[in-house]
Amino acid sequence: MKEKKTEQKKEFDSEVLSISRVERMTAGGRRLRFRTLVIIGDKKGRVGVGLSKGQDVQKAIEKASKKAEKSLVTVPMTETGTIPHEVKAKFGAATVLLKPQAEGRGLVAGGTVRAICDMAGVQNISGKILGNTRNKLNNAKATLKALQSLKVAEKNKASAK
Repeated sequence: MKEKKTEQKKEFDSEVLSISRVERMTAGGRRLRFRTLVIIGDKKGRVGVGLSKGQDVQKAIEKASKKAEKSLVTVPMTETGTIPHEVKAKFGAATVLLKPQAEGRGLVAGGTVRAICDMAGVQNISGKILGNTRNKLNNAKATLKALQSLKVAEKNKASAK
């Protein structure tokens, strides 16, 4: 049983986007926990984002990775390693714009958008965070929403089968 779990874990690469220490006051004093935001992907078109809290950093990362596996999104890509068309998405105060690029242009994006596109395996893309927020969670969810809303032409679907 354990061997299958390790094989499944190695199927996806993961990257920790943020670790923050959160506190809450109780009658006995402060309770410390850690909140982590994790991105997982197989660099073949699947990517997921997970957020979780735990008593220590390692537990929080493991829990977030499991949640990210449950929220996997499949990203449609062209033969040149880019997205089929331009897309814009909004989540909370975060707005993200993704544009396809010519082959060889590379991954032109910053922060959260770059990490997610890299984990998805998109090689040629231009991304921009248009919103006025630096909240990594909202930027990550807006990027996932944009990638989910991509449509593939019927001609490409027939050739994929």
